[in-house]
Amino acid sequence: MPRKVYPKKLKESILKRLASPNAEKVPALAKETNIPKGTLYTWRAKVMKNNPTSNKKSSNWSSSDKFQAVLETSSLSELETAKYCREKGIHVEELKIWIKQCQNANEIKYEDPKKLKNNLKKEQKKAKELKKELREKEKALAETAALLVLRKKGPSDLGGPRGRLIEISDRKKAVELIDEAHANGCRKFKACEELNISQRTYQRWSKGGTVKEDQRPLVERPEPKNKLTKSERQEIIEVSNSKEFADLPPFKIVPKLAEQGKYIASESTFYRVLDEEKMNTHRAKSKEPVKREAPTHIATAPNQVWTWDITWLNAMIKGSFFKLYLIVDMFSRMIVAYEVWKTENAEYSKRLIRKASLSQGIAAKDKPLVLHSDNGSPMKAATFLATLEKLGVQSSFSRPRVSNDNPYSESLFKTMKYRPIYPNKGFKDLNEAREWVAEFVRWYNHQHLHSGIKLVTPYQRHYGLDIEIMKKRTETYLKAKAEHPERWSGDIRDWTQPEYVTLNPMDTAEVEKYLNQQSS
Repeated sequence: MPRKVYPKKLKESILKRLASPNAEKVPALAKETNIPKGTLYTWRAKVMKNNPTSNKKSSNWSSSDKFQAVLETSSLSELETAKYCREKGIHVEELKIWIKQCQNANEIKYEDPKKLKNNLKKEQKKAKELKKELREKEKALAETAALLVLRKKGPSDLGGPRGRLIEISDRKKAVELIDEAHANGCRKFKACEELNISQRTYQRWSKGGTVKEDQRPLVERPEPKNKLTKSERQEIIEVSNSKEFADLPPFKIVPKLAEQGKYIASESTFYRVLDEEKMNTHRAKSKEPVKREAPTHIATAPNQVWTWDITWLNAMIKGSFFKLYLIVDMFSRMIVAYEVWKTENAEYSKRLIRKASLSQGIAAKDKPLVLHSDNGSPMKAATFLATLEKLGVQSSFSRPRVSNDNPYSESLFKTMKYRPIYPNKGFKDLNEAREWVAEFVRWYNHQHLHSGIKLVTPYQRHYGLDIEIMKKRTETYLKAKAEHPERWSGDIRDWTQPEYVTLNPMDTAEVEKYLNQQSS
């Protein structure tokens, strides 16, 4: 059957009726015009294909559709543009927005994709590092919390010398607490350190899943080969108590026995046996020897502990000397007072301590000042001690016949006498000695970079000027390391000043105990 051809004008009129916005329904139009529905649908599809925006919502228009609408309306008047918008099913305001977007298109700056990719990598790396840092901080926080719990619950007597016997109950408690701390995020060696034991000790205790008792007391040990027999031990007692040796100490008994061609045991064995039998009691008229503990003082700030001493300055006349009285602050190493005289006298000592107290305002202090010295007669004179009591100064003395209990004053005297300009041939008179000492004190307090206080002057340390100096040195070192990190194998030099100074060496635990006693 030949294809039916419709007049062109008829087709155009029907297509207008099918076009939006007032498009008619295809079935009603087909019934009216007697044109098959399929033909009408085909015509409408062609129209839609040639004009894709004719029956589409503006929200579904593509960028090319919007750009085409902008081009088509660029030369139209306002009325023509309004008509165009009605035909296309869009609003004039929408068209104006599209025109503005097209005008501003060239102003949008697009970043380089390669640069964006690099920035993304940097951000991803930074995020990864932050996550890692967060994990480490969470672990550290968990470990600190576990250690605090362990410190509160743990036994306090697990530390001590190597090989110390520890009760089975303390062992079980320690292993239980270490396991609990480890489960809460604490490393085992840290938990062991908190209880003053090594990780190897913990491993030995917990081996096999059960805590075992120390086997050393339970082991049967053979007697030493060099152990004295009962008869030899009894012979030592009988010989020591015999008429010939009853009043002699063992160190005289053994040589006398050797003269007689007899050797029982060594002197130390004699002493040990007699000690065990409680027969070595002190019998001489002299006082029993007393073991003296080293004097202990700690300074955490200036004017808490002073040390003083007297040294001799050579005079030009052989055998003649001048006496230098000198007080030094232990914390800052600054010379707070000095005097030069021809003789040693308690009156000069009183004058010196008054001078130092007034210059430093010690009388106004609540905490008493400690003045340490050796056992010389000017230091222990009754008038001088009475002056110290009036001033509220606590006296302290070195152990008898011990030369290193006053180290700060002794080292200062060495610094003075080993100066290149020290007159080794002596001073001609007292005035010359005083002038030289005054110049030395000025140099020592204000120019001498003391190695014991991180190379600042005693004056700077005494009055707190070293804080800013140390800060500046640290900043300089950090800057130098930042400029040339390849020249630094580790951290920069530590310019932190010590928090305290001790008269004699002390362990950290002893220092903490001493400071707690002083504060209470």
